[in-house]
Amino acid sequence: MAITPLDIANMALAVLDEAPIDSLDQDVKAARLLNLHFDLTREAELTKHAWVFAILSASVAGADTGSGTLNFAYELPVDCLRPLPLTLNGEPDGVPISWRQEAGLIYCDQPGPRLIRYVANLTDPNDWDALFSEVLVAALAIKIAHPLTHKSGMIDIARSAYDRALDAAFTANAIQRGGRFYTASWSQQRGDFRF
Repeated sequence: MAITPLDIANMALAVLDEAPIDSLDQDVKAARLLNLHFDLTREAELTKHAWVFAILSASVAGADTGSGTLNFAYELPVDCLRPLPLTLNGEPDGVPISWRQEAGLIYCDQPGPRLIRYVANLTDPNDWDALFSEVLVAALAIKIAHPLTHKSGMIDIARSAYDRALDAAFTANAIQRGGRFYTASWSQQRGDFRF
């Protein structure tokens, strides 16, 4: 079944026990609030964690800058929200290499081309994991709860929904990673740890 941003928006309204809207461009307060927050909230929730469905890789050519120890510069893909830790072979379990990010570039001490894994800015809800959609629904509900309902209790309801959705998504995300079973630290679950 195809899902749309409007479906996600209406699910967020349902969390708050509000009436659905017909369009994100509709001239009603709920639609204006959801339209205002939708894209930024989606990007923020994608960026926060290394969601398995949102991890892409790209082989990028580098340029030798001739300066410092991290002297090879690589341009990040246009759809990159954040890079994941770099390794020699580009695989998640590969040998880590030193790197840093500055604006749209990654600097490291290894020549290219380099395989870079990253969290992609996926805009189509049909590309998302269903559990991520639940997280986004609850995150949107948190953002619009007070300005829409003016009831502080609705923020608590939305936060509770967010916590439950995030727990379920982490559990499924860990299973999807495969390999040996282990309990990862918070930074490892986010995918932003460095060795």
